[in-house]
Amino acid sequence: MSNQDIALMVKNLKVHFGGKKSIFGHKSNTVHAVDGVSFEVPAGTTFGIVGESGSGKSTTALAIMRLVHITHGEVTLRDTALSALEGETLRDARSRFQIVFQDPYSSLNPRKRAGALVREPLDLMNIGTPQEREAKVAELFRQVGLRPEQRVLFPHQFSGGQRQRLGLARALSTRPELIVCDEPVSALDVAIQAQILNLMGDLQKKLGLTYLFISHDLGVVQHICDTVAVMYLGQIVELADRVSLFTNPRHPYTRALLGAVPSVYGKKRERRNRVRLQGDPPSPINLPKGCRFASRCPVAEQKCKEAPPMLETHSDGHKVACFLSGHDLSQ
Repeated sequence: MSNQDIALMVKNLKVHFGGKKSIFGHKSNTVHAVDGVSFEVPAGTTFGIVGESGSGKSTTALAIMRLVHITHGEVTLRDTALSALEGETLRDARSRFQIVFQDPYSSLNPRKRAGALVREPLDLMNIGTPQEREAKVAELFRQVGLRPEQRVLFPHQFSGGQRQRLGLARALSTRPELIVCDEPVSALDVAIQAQILNLMGDLQKKLGLTYLFISHDLGVVQHICDTVAVMYLGQIVELADRVSLFTNPRHPYTRALLGAVPSVYGKKRERRNRVRLQGDPPSPINLPKGCRFASRCPVAEQKCKEAPPMLETHSDGHKVACFLSGHDLSQ
């Protein structure tokens, strides 16, 4: 695949918190929230990142959006190094990448009417004339399934699903090349989740959108994503296309996640290789020198505790960071 087909490229991304000296000379502990993540997102596709709470998936999204400080690594949108932008150049580039947050109510100004909220990015970026902006807002409302007369309402007058449609309309207003979706449907009930996911799929087909989709819900990821990365303690442990990941998971952690979701496996699915998660992840402050999953892995060997496995690409393009990839994990 040529570089022209790649919308987003992330290379060795690291986000560390702490580790600074106080005025008394004491150095705080360093939290390795994201610790060397690399992936590519082809234009017009949806790339999903899944993992438990604390895996670093949301921090990865915020770093790509330049909403948290990047400790190391590169984030490139098409031909623009987002990780190198600062000040006015970063502000000017923000029209090219937008985010949809988990809680649409907290991300919308409650004092502004819906039409003004959707128009706000156009005003800030000085895109088009006032008349063109109003016409654009009307079109966006139609695209996300909201009625024109709802433009005069305030956020509290909308349901949760409608507020998320507002968030999508706002994100779409600047015609971005990338939309980062951080748990966009986790606060909604299942029926509304399906509506929003179907809307996102329809918009992607019509507008050629590229999504980076963050979620802990494997059922949601299976529904919308083309490629999926599984994160554990700040690193990607498995990366594959959706079908390969869900039908042939090769990392014990991925198998554990899938085995815990009946809706993904189904009652009739062979459970011989099911893995049960036990214990808690190691501290992101005091990381083990070997595989970060070794202390919870049912098949870990001594070598797993002595050196970290690299994320290696198999012949079918499936990537996995495990010395024992493909072993029988039955207990």
